[in-house]
Amino acid sequence: MLYARYLGARSGMANISHRKRIWGWFFFDWASQPYNTLLLTFVFAPYIKELLDDGVAAQAAWGYMIGASGLAIALLAPFLGALADKGGHRIGWIWGFSALYVIGAAGTWFADPAGFNLTLVLGLFALGLVGMEFATIFTNSLLPDLGPPEEIGSISGSGWAFGYVGGLVALVIMLLLFAESGAGTTLLGRPPALGLDAASREGTRFVGPFTALWYAVFMVPFFLWVKESPGHAREPLRDALRDAWPELRATLRALPRTPSLSAFLGASMFYRDALNGLYVFGGLYAAGVLGWSVVDTGIFGIIAVVTAALFAWIGGKADSRFGPMPVIAVCLVLLAAVGLAVIFISRQSVFGIGVSANSSLPDLAFYAAGATIGGAGGALQTASRSMMCRQADPERMTQAFGLYALAGKASSFLAPLSIGLLTDISGSQQTGIIPVIILFLLGLVLLFWVKADGERAACTPFDAPLPPG
Repeated sequence: MLYARYLGARSGMANISHRKRIWGWFFFDWASQPYNTLLLTFVFAPYIKELLDDGVAAQAAWGYMIGASGLAIALLAPFLGALADKGGHRIGWIWGFSALYVIGAAGTWFADPAGFNLTLVLGLFALGLVGMEFATIFTNSLLPDLGPPEEIGSISGSGWAFGYVGGLVALVIMLLLFAESGAGTTLLGRPPALGLDAASREGTRFVGPFTALWYAVFMVPFFLWVKESPGHAREPLRDALRDAWPELRATLRALPRTPSLSAFLGASMFYRDALNGLYVFGGLYAAGVLGWSVVDTGIFGIIAVVTAALFAWIGGKADSRFGPMPVIAVCLVLLAAVGLAVIFISRQSVFGIGVSANSSLPDLAFYAAGATIGGAGGALQTASRSMMCRQADPERMTQAFGLYALAGKASSFLAPLSIGLLTDISGSQQTGIIPVIILFLLGLVLLFWVKADGERAACTPFDAPLPPG
């Protein structure tokens, strides 16, 4: 069925080359990744903490905003997916959510240290975050249109890799030219570019408009080259709104009769939460256990992003050859192992071997752990996207990715809460990392109930001739 869908998409869009459609789809990852890299992680979040001058208040406000955004995404994603599958016009939905992305990102400019409305700024940030997540759901649902099932893994991996590179390039540009230190200069030792005023932190605040502009410019290839397959334009919007909720309820009720899909959603719920836990707490762990500075954690982050890009591409190639299941399983074993390994890295010893106080071995060991987390995490995410295509009903692909988004948000509290509780109870950051290992292993166990091609008995043969274009 996936192969037939691909043939229909190619015949319906013969005026645009196959390669252009794939590259257009890649550009969504390139365009959207800076929201994660610049705003959510490396630039805007630390800036908010600096503005409030109260780490507890900043962390609480940030947590409430992320939590509220995640709740909105979890509740609405499956319904919006069902609505799009009934009514079609997925490109139109991507246009709408792209507008939210741009408005929300640009709005972070108003975080002026001379006086700003925290609720307004975080509300705009949340608006952009929701826009990004919803646009991603609809874009992911277009993946099966881009190639036969045997190529989906490679396409997914290349897209993830391209996106990571985009995030890295945007981060380097921001740090070199705009984001100023306390001394008022960028990493190049110069004032922020474009005449931005360092005293009012305009260089750092420019991260919002920069991210919005980056997205607007690099989404042009997507909208030019990625077109909706004619087969997806179905019901009028009024009828789709009426029918979407009953359709979603029927799908949810049918989940027990689709054990492979249910098991995969459960597995991905646990291991994606664990991976996010490593991403969020990795730098904090290194700062507390190894005494790292911001520069050290920055190097750690760059290493993780570079290896994520490389192994997302390699993982995609492995997916196309062996299928996504082995890739996911190997990545989960590696991530559980590295989670266990970092417990035994401290300033005093590495894997039980004592080291001197000024030894660089603990730092090198943790950099290696960061490279493994980035590489395995990148490959895991691309293989998971490919596996979702295999598990889902081709006629309900957007709805399936809505459920996938719901699964990703439903347990997003597990890793942070369990890490925080165990760290508090034990008084040890090393002990606090144990829940991450358990979540990875739970995901691995649930994979035993996941079939390589979902509920479908077999894929359509690939020997049918492709239409031209």
